[in-house]
Amino acid sequence: QVQLVESGGGLVQAGDSRTLTCVASGNIFRINTMAWYRQAPGKQRELVAGITTGGGTNYADSVKGRFTISRDNAKNTVYLQMHSLKPEDTAVYYCNADLQRFATFPYLVHWGQGTLLTVSS
Repeated sequence: QVQLVESGGGLVQAGDSRTLTCVASGNIFRINTMAWYRQAPGKQRELVAGITTGGGTNYADSVKGRFTISRDNAKNTVYLQMHSLKPEDTAVYYCNADLQRFATFPYLVHWGQGTLLTVSS
C-alpha cells in the first residue's frame, strides 16, 4: 500500500504565508513527478505546481511568483511554500505522486486525501 498524507492547511489571513507538506510512504521503489493540485468550492481541480525528480518545476499562472514547490527525494516529501496568500487561494489542496511501487511495476499516480486551506480577507 502507498499513502500520501498532506499537512499544513488551516485558516490564515490574506497576505500570510503557509507551507504545505506531503509525505509519501509505504511500498515505494521510485517516485517520478510530484505535484500539488487544488479544488475550490464549486470548481474543478486544477494544477498548482509540479516538480520532477531532477527539480524541474512548473506553476499555474495564478501562483507564479508567490508559491514555490520543492521536494526531498530521500524523504519522499514534497512541499508547497505559499506567500502573499489571497482569498481566492482558498481550496482543498491535494498532492499527487507518479510512482513505482516495485521495480517491475508500472508508474501509477497516487493522490493524498487533501488539506483545506482557508484564506480570510
